[in-house]
Amino acid sequence: MKQDATILVIEDEEILRDIILNVLQEKGYQAIGTGDSRRGLLLAKEFVPDLILCDIRMPKLDGYEVLKALRQDSKTRTIPLIFISAEKNQSVRHIGQHFGANGYLAKPFTTDELLTVIVNHINFDQ
Repeated sequence: MKQDATILVIEDEEILRDIILNVLQEKGYQAIGTGDSRRGLLLAKEFVPDLILCDIRMPKLDGYEVLKALRQDSKTRTIPLIFISAEKNQSVRHIGQHFGANGYLAKPFTTDELLTVIVNHINFDQ
């Protein structure tokens, strides 16, 4: 299985973002990260990653607004997006699904849970 996929992490909590980026890089992924949701949209258009991990509760644009913007752009429309959030309310998942999210990862999560979600949402070349 080829693991040179590009993954964009949009997470305003710097420590968590750095941990995720380190885990991804150690596993051979091309990992890009930002704590700014607007910059995340620009990076998504520039790099067209294979997967986006995005926090929901962020300043400027929240994760739902990021997802809506991505889905409205032909260049980024089909990029799988997984929300990551500490929000336990089921309505958060339903709202994300309504806007076209591909999945949800509840904080705190383990490295194994993170990697499983990634593998399940990226199509690797064999």
